[in-house]
Amino acid sequence: METKNHTQHLLGKPIPRMALDSIRALKGLQYPSGLFGASRPSVSTGYDKAWIRDNLYEILAFEAVTDFETVEKNIRALFSVFLKHESHLDRALAEKPSDKNSYLHARYCPITFNKFDEAWGNKQNDAVGFFLFKVGQLQKNGINVVDTADKHRIVQKLANYLIAIEYWHDKDNGVWEENEEIHASSVGACVAGLKAVQNLVFVPQWAIDKGKDTLDLLLPGESVSKQVDLALLSLIYPLEVVSESQRKAILENVENHLVRSKGLIRYRNDRYYNRNGEAEWCFGFPWLAIIYKKLGNEQKYQYYLKKTRDAFNQKGELPELYYADSNEHNENSPLGWAQSLYVVAVVS
Repeated sequence: METKNHTQHLLGKPIPRMALDSIRALKGLQYPSGLFGASRPSVSTGYDKAWIRDNLYEILAFEAVTDFETVEKNIRALFSVFLKHESHLDRALAEKPSDKNSYLHARYCPITFNKFDEAWGNKQNDAVGFFLFKVGQLQKNGINVVDTADKHRIVQKLANYLIAIEYWHDKDNGVWEENEEIHASSVGACVAGLKAVQNLVFVPQWAIDKGKDTLDLLLPGESVSKQVDLALLSLIYPLEVVSESQRKAILENVENHLVRSKGLIRYRNDRYYNRNGEAEWCFGFPWLAIIYKKLGNEQKYQYYLKKTRDAFNQKGELPELYYADSNEHNENSPLGWAQSLYVVAVVS
């Protein structure tokens, strides 16, 4: 266990040494603009880019250590991205997108805020829902991030966008940017996001209820093709949009089918980075640790926290993934998302 004599203080809050190192690693991924790359700027995989979703996961660590200056800087930058591409948003509101490129993009240049136009799984509704969720959550907690008329207008348009694309039955590329299906993790993020901003902008209740109905039909599965999927953990934390019975079923399925030695596979028969088996994604362990900590299950919390520490590489980083049944990880190290969840697991 992390002990108090191995702690330092950041913004008046005690931070265990390994978590403090993770905060430093995360700061190394942040650009002057306020956006975070998914991994370090030097990687050749494209993970120097800024994904909306990854940024929102990366700032969870700074919330945990009460560094709201970093959180607010990041949210301001994300608002600037949406403001820069407001005309794209307006076109989608005027006419429902008919192709991937017409949807709001999920990744941007962290320096210029330009979007990337190459072929990609741009239909990622969860990223928009997650942004609204985080904005609404911060406002509720007294962190005023919707402090201008421009930002308020963007929040309203993003809410309108999710309704315009009929997110509750819109086939998107999902968290993993792959096949177009109706994904529970995407629908749930939109439900959580719309609920979170309902006191800030106009969101009709029926638009939330339609998403809830879809969740009840899909859960505890992720989609037609994937019954068990690591992305479903997002519905438990941070989104908190599932019932107790749904949560129990998701956790049972995930632990029974996806847990491996260095991480969790995303789903059965995953071909991405597949080398003699599905790749093992490191952030699955701190994700489960956070959930069990919040549920008050100290035994499982400690178990998954230890599994997380065991997945750190020799540089003290959590990579994106390890190849199946090996100690070899891919180039994306540290992965900001994973490093951030570790901090939350230890500090929250």
